[in-house]
Amino acid sequence: MSLAQLHYTSERPGPDGSGFRRTAVTPGVPESLLREAEQLIGYEPPPEAPDPTGTTGTTGTTGTTGTTGTTAAESAPLPTAFSHSVLADGSRLLARTVYTGAGHGGGPGNVRAHAHAVHVPVDAPLSAGATPISAWDSPQWALGAPEGGSPAPLAELPVARGFDRRDLVSFAADRAGCLAEFFAGLRVPDRQIILVERDSADVARWIALASTVLPRAAAHRLTFTTYTRRPRLARQRIVGVLPDDAQDLDRHDPRSLVLDRRGDGGAAPGPRPAHGTEPPAPDAWALTAARVWLGRAPELFAEAVELPGERFAAGPLAALALCTGISPGTHGRGEAALWACERAHTRALEAAGRLPRFLTGLCAPAEDRTPAETAALAGLFAALDGRVPAAVTAPLGALVLTEALRTPDAGIGLGVPRPASLPDDLRRRLAAELAGELRAGVAGSAGSAGSADGTDGADGDGPPVTRAVELLRLAEPLGVDCADLLPDLARRLSHALIADPERAWTPAVAAALEDHFDLRSALLSALDALAAADPPAAVRLLGLVPLSPRGVQTLPHLRMCARVHDSGIPVGGAAGDTDRVAAMNEVVRAAGVSTFADPLVLRTAVRLVWEGGTPSAGEARLLLAGTGSDAHRAAGTWSALMAAALDGPGDALREPPAGHRAAPSTPYAATASPAVSDTTSSDTTARYRADAPDLAHDLLRCFPQELSARQRGALLLLEFAGKLRERAADTGWTERALRLRAGAEPVEPAVLDTAFEALARGLLSEERPDGEVYALVHCGDPELLAAYDRAAREDRVRERLRTVPAHVADCFTMWSSLPGANPAWDRTRTALLATVLRPVVRALSAEDTEAVERCLRATASSRAEEFRAWKRPGALGRLGLRFGGRGRTEGGRP
Repeated sequence: MSLAQLHYTSERPGPDGSGFRRTAVTPGVPESLLREAEQLIGYEPPPEAPDPTGTTGTTGTTGTTGTTGTTAAESAPLPTAFSHSVLADGSRLLARTVYTGAGHGGGPGNVRAHAHAVHVPVDAPLSAGATPISAWDSPQWALGAPEGGSPAPLAELPVARGFDRRDLVSFAADRAGCLAEFFAGLRVPDRQIILVERDSADVARWIALASTVLPRAAAHRLTFTTYTRRPRLARQRIVGVLPDDAQDLDRHDPRSLVLDRRGDGGAAPGPRPAHGTEPPAPDAWALTAARVWLGRAPELFAEAVELPGERFAAGPLAALALCTGISPGTHGRGEAALWACERAHTRALEAAGRLPRFLTGLCAPAEDRTPAETAALAGLFAALDGRVPAAVTAPLGALVLTEALRTPDAGIGLGVPRPASLPDDLRRRLAAELAGELRAGVAGSAGSAGSADGTDGADGDGPPVTRAVELLRLAEPLGVDCADLLPDLARRLSHALIADPERAWTPAVAAALEDHFDLRSALLSALDALAAADPPAAVRLLGLVPLSPRGVQTLPHLRMCARVHDSGIPVGGAAGDTDRVAAMNEVVRAAGVSTFADPLVLRTAVRLVWEGGTPSAGEARLLLAGTGSDAHRAAGTWSALMAAALDGPGDALREPPAGHRAAPSTPYAATASPAVSDTTSSDTTARYRADAPDLAHDLLRCFPQELSARQRGALLLLEFAGKLRERAADTGWTERALRLRAGAEPVEPAVLDTAFEALARGLLSEERPDGEVYALVHCGDPELLAAYDRAAREDRVRERLRTVPAHVADCFTMWSSLPGANPAWDRTRTALLATVLRPVVRALSAEDTEAVERCLRATASSRAEEFRAWKRPGALGRLGLRFGGRGRTEGGRP
């Protein structure tokens, strides 16, 4: 290896100005490299640089000239700028710049300095693989330029004894408060570390600490300078400054870490976390590295490199520290446990005979153990159980059990020791010690080993029930009997699962149900009862957790919910989505219990299929016919049938609840379009008006004792609508309809619309009883007249008027009768004559017009004359109708 030498010395001012002058260079060094080196080796003395005049100097300038020299003893009080830098071509420059005395002419800041540098080629190591900082006090460094101006290249740079172990250990102990932060800063790429020290030798000691903890390659590439007056302009990774030059540093700049021991000896505050964000997690490797140095065992860093693991992994280093008797703290112990979970890592410890010492170190008493560490210990025990002799792992198993009980948030998951993992005497001792706490925790007692954050359980009076399940699993390997606590635990767990399945279904709960048949049976029974109370919640639960009700238990309600989930039946789906009666029958069959044996099965089925709504009138008739009134009466579902009759077709137009639509591949997939069209609404209303009267008849017959007077009146009104539709009603239609409405007040809009529509259509028919129009006119009921107006405007009436002259004559007779009887009738009849009848009459042929007049003459000769006068255009026709028909009736049919 050939290391070129470079010498620079401050000279007196000349034609080119003042500054460092190249005084000796090994031949062959490129000019570009020399110019780059000149930017790195300048020396700016501190303000307290000695002044030949006897005064303290001020801030000096780089490169003053001079010719006088001093001894090393004279220059010792001022800092040494020892630097290691990477050049543009990847090669490195190792340089030492020292103060050599007062400059030519004296005066404040007028100093002399000498820089001696060696150029290290790319990838070339120093002597015997030494790190750059080991050359800090090499005897090769010169205080002046050699004679001749062309020094020969060095074969190697001899290193001195450097900082011995005792010196660095003492230095680390003195800087204990800053160690972890310093080591953590080394891990952040491109983050500059600024060290504020009064002695540049202490900066060199910091760098020596860094070179020890870093991997060998990283230590060789670490750039640094032990002294500069301008740290923000420095290109090196680690920069040393004097306290006076640290006044204006930004301590919160995330690009740099400032470690300042002034005052209390602690580090300067680091970057503040952004508002609303959590502080950064502790650096386990940095904390462990600090404890290793404080434990006086720096040799462990080299040993850790030989163990499997990633760069800067805390696990291997912490494991070695534990083997040596050094506690790496909770973060280090947790990382060591996680690292040792890997089989290859455990074998590395076993091969070196370190595993027993490692486990002993892990299990040593500690006051700072955290839930994360306990979880890591549980994972390690699970990994070692069965692979390592029980005598070796028994202390770890005992620690895991104890800490899992007393550390509620450990999240031990599945890492629970097997009974065979613990020697009998240890198991008996632990059972006697922990039985009371375990049983209290399983019982959910407030103040027991519950959640550290105080979160209430399902009943709001204790720790979460999932914690109780974890403790039940801990009780098993110790033989602590908790059988009497299982029913209440199952009850609390069932409520938690129904309320929030994703939160309550933890790995510990799943494992406990797999291991404890009695707990599983009690839980399923409790869930079956809750499914009867809230079937949709049970369907949601079964869709989120792998809990099957199939088995020897009779769980009718839970089985029905499972059937709904498995078959894709939409819970509360709209009427157009599926044959809901068939779906309900399928759900009832899945229960495995007759609705007569357990009427609540029928209630659950109805709630599953019609949750949040009601059956249509047609569906209600099928349900009543298929199941019988007794089952509906016992289940309380007869009220749903009543709602189907009285509430109208609203449910058929309702979208199913969010999240409950069936998948398109299921036999119950939705086929209706997302938007309900006007045609769909009209068709559904028509189906309701066709089915509701028959349903009302059935309900009056099946539930005479359950109906209130108002409900009975509404059903009678619907039943009467059916008789009107079938023309089976006795005379006195209008009077009876109004009387039934009065007994049903406040009557449902759907019921009233259905009854009045049937009555209005009957009144528009030629088969109506005599005197019904007279009753309509004189009742003056606005709702009935409005229904009559709507019915007269239906397409079916217009079509009949265009094709049946007798119907034209009948409507003319009705709508021209009794003018002035009351304002409501006048408004209705004149509107119908003008907007319904007149357009039809104008379009009639002469033959059809003559047929209309013949029909009118058959009732009364004056009717034909009034018709001819009315159909004449203009005001004369309107006046003829207005006065010609006054007081007339419809020829014997008032």
